[in-house]
Amino acid sequence: MKRISILGSTGSIGSQALEIIRDNPEQLQAVSLSCSNRVDLLREQIREFRPLAVSLEKEEDAKAIEAEFPSVQVYWGRDGLDALASMEDCDMVLNSLMGMRGLGPTLAAIEAGKDIAFANKETLVAGGQLVMGKAAEKGVKLLPVDSEHSAIFQCLRGAEDNPVRRILLTASGGPFRGYSEEKIQTVSLDDALNHPNWSMGAKITVDSATMMNKGLEIIEARWLFDVPLDDILVLVHPQSILHSAVEYADGSVIGQMGWPDMKLPIAYAFSWPRRLDMSAGMKPLDLFQVGEMTFEEPDTHVFRTIEIAREASRRGGTAPAYMNGANEALVGAFLDKKIRFIQIRDILEEMMDAYDPVVMSDLGTIIEEDEKARAEALKLTR
Repeated sequence: MKRISILGSTGSIGSQALEIIRDNPEQLQAVSLSCSNRVDLLREQIREFRPLAVSLEKEEDAKAIEAEFPSVQVYWGRDGLDALASMEDCDMVLNSLMGMRGLGPTLAAIEAGKDIAFANKETLVAGGQLVMGKAAEKGVKLLPVDSEHSAIFQCLRGAEDNPVRRILLTASGGPFRGYSEEKIQTVSLDDALNHPNWSMGAKITVDSATMMNKGLEIIEARWLFDVPLDDILVLVHPQSILHSAVEYADGSVIGQMGWPDMKLPIAYAFSWPRRLDMSAGMKPLDLFQVGEMTFEEPDTHVFRTIEIAREASRRGGTAPAYMNGANEALVGAFLDKKIRFIQIRDILEEMMDAYDPVVMSDLGTIIEEDEKARAEALKLTR
């Protein structure tokens, strides 16, 4: 029995993780859950999964849940997330929190020696050097839940120290694949939230539309797999069947395929190094039904966020953390209809051109630069 703390249990990844736990009660148990503001859904989850502890964002929500479920340990705020990430009765932490909120709990879990299944790519974007160093020191495993990084992880399992030539990181291209610079100027919020293949939260869906999501994933792959930035190639693959691949020194390419369904990478992270029997909940991949798979180069003029992310990673220090904070704030402004879609890219580019990174010495430095980025983005979107 693997006991799992789920940070972000009411979101898309967390909800699907609980479906997997529901289908595998003899192997998996949810020992703690957290939510931001979907308190009614958390109530339903508590009744079904009977966790030992939960955490909520607001103190008043925590007090209400505490009164309703006296047998459950209730926490709130950032300290609550850290408590769930480091609780003794836990073998693995699923970090599916959005954005920089996930960095502190990741470090708390590592400090407590907990393996981490993480869908919080911002953790490695903003604090990759710090996180990977701490994980190595504590002997903690970081198991990726992003479909692309899970695919790479699976492709590397049989590497047996053979040298990797390149990582082939796939991208759907999002809802605006093939758009010209002129056409993308006029897209709406509804257009940006209409992803052709994946059902995700609003922030990550917008990141997919700008292709910043792929820029973040390049940085994540750099840290996870210790591969130089220039050896990570992005392939636009609109069918989302090949989730990513690894090219070895002899020219062989090993890829991982499947329908676009996040349950597969979540389940693999939970059960690694074995695989759960998912035959009851997932239909087999039918390549005859797929018919064809195509690949294109990304348009890095229209979707300049990919190169903005590469450059931030090359500059190092706090540049990726500042970029990530700015992007989160700009996406938030777009979701609030304060700026146009194209301004996410243009303002971010302007901010990064003017930014001088500092040495990333500790968590406090990362948080400080993240807050600085958000404040600057706020001024530019008023």
